[in-house]
This record gives sequence, structure tokens and C-alpha cells, in this order.
Amino acid sequence: MPHLRRLRVEGVGRWQQLWDQFAAATGQRLHEGKALAVGGGSINTTYVWQHPEQTLFVKFNRPERQSMFAAEANALRAIAKVQAIRVPLPLLWGVVEDASFLVLEYLPLTSAGDWWQMGVELAQLHLKGTGDRYGWSENNTIGATPQINPWSDNWGEFFRDARLRYQLELARRRGGHFPKAEKLLAAIPELLNHEPTPTLVHGDLWSGNAAFCRTGEPVIFDPASYYGDREVDLAMSELFGGFPAAFYEGYNATYPLAVGYRQRKTIYNLYHILNHFNLFGGSYGTQAEQMMAAILDQ
Repeated sequence: MPHLRRLRVEGVGRWQQLWDQFAAATGQRLHEGKALAVGGGSINTTYVWQHPEQTLFVKFNRPERQSMFAAEANALRAIAKVQAIRVPLPLLWGVVEDASFLVLEYLPLTSAGDWWQMGVELAQLHLKGTGDRYGWSENNTIGATPQINPWSDNWGEFFRDARLRYQLELARRRGGHFPKAEKLLAAIPELLNHEPTPTLVHGDLWSGNAAFCRTGEPVIFDPASYYGDREVDLAMSELFGGFPAAFYEGYNATYPLAVGYRQRKTIYNLYHILNHFNLFGGSYGTQAEQMMAAILDQ
């Protein structure tokens, strides 16, 4: 469970406006509650709002981040609509006083649960949540970085331009230099020519964005969704420590991965390492260079 602490009496106008908007939208008055600050988040300020009638999860950010919350809400709704794996349902988002906000269903979570079932349910999302093209109806964010999602009929070109080229340009602006970048970009359409089914993906599936309800039900959250190759979710799940083996066993028992995944995985994870370089700098640049070399040596 995240660490909770009682919110000091500050930003009262923000909360008043939020619950006024919530009452207007839902008919529920939840003003007389208490906010408990949730530790651990690096992008948003987050709280659990406890009221006798309902407990909710609330995120705040700068006013100009309203579109980020709207995109997150739309992605959560899209995943929920597939009815394959649980997500916290978005209830309201907008702007109050000096902040944008997103109100979500509150789900008490734990890291312990049935990882086989988590794999099964992600596979079911990928099996049922298919589209006609790659991309998404709006741009969103990957962490705190903008993520562009133009519609495309060619997966290799989409991933080259909307994922790798975009991150490489951000890196160039912050002084990053990757000598192998142009050669890599030229090779991507051929390396990703397997024509995967456009699939609704979570888009940011690492261990910090997957957990379990107290009932044991798998939950995923904080998506950066679009229609792409389902393998991007599996690839990222292996990037930062990985999920338990049972997760991959459950996934493959339900929807086996295609031949060539191990080679494509490095390409897909290069996107996230470049994003981490743009967010944090440091050794992520060296790691990205090493990944580019490995991809070109395939």
C-alpha cells in the first residue's frame, strides 16, 4: 500500500471547486471528507479522498496538464470497454483554481496476487482490443514526455517516426548525440516488417503500473495507450526488473508470442530508454547507444 499522511489545511479553494464540479457532474456531494497524501509519485501530486459515502483517488498537476489527464481518462475507458482486465475507472477531470485534476475510482492495491492471471488477462486485452490502424485518436504522454500518435497503416514507419525519431529529436535538443541514430532509423521499417495486428496496448507496462486488488483481481493503471504491436507491452514488462515468470506463462498460454519477439524487444525498449535519457539523463544515454549497436548487429 502507498504511504498515506493527513493533508495539511492548504489549497482549500482547490478542493472546494473540485467537489463543486463533482457534485454538478454526478449529483454526489463529497465535500466533507479528508485528503490523505499518497507518497511515491514523481509526476503528479496524488491523494486519497476519504468520505463516509465513497473513497476516491485524486491526481493534481499544473493547469496546462489538463490534456494529459483527459488522455489518461480516455485510455482507461478504452481498456475498461474491452472487459478483459480491470483498471481504475475515471470519474471526472478538469481544472480548478491553480491545477488540473483527475478523479479516479479508488482501488486498495497490493503487489501480491496471481501473476498467471495477470498474464492471461493482458493477453485477453490484446486478443479482444484490436483496431484497423496504428496510432490513437489523440496524443498523450509517456511519463512526463509528450507521446505523439498519428494514424498509420505501416507499423515499422509508425514506430520509427512517432516513437524513435521523436525521442531522438528530443535528445538532440538536450545535447544528446547518437552516431548510429540515422542508420538505425533507416533499418527500422525492415526490422519491424512483421505486420502485427493493431492492438490496444497499455503502453507503459512496468511493475509500477500493475498490481492487484485485495481480492486478488489484477489491475493495470497509468496507461500511455495506443494501437500498436502487442509485443511493446511484453517488452517493457521485462525492462525494469521484469514481472514474475508466472505472468509470461499465463500470457503465452493464452496468446503465444510470435517468432522474432526477442529481436524486436530491444527495438521496443529502446524507446523507453531514450525517454528515460530525456527525462533523467545520465547512463541512459550509454545504454541507448549499446542498444542501437545491438539492433544493428542483428
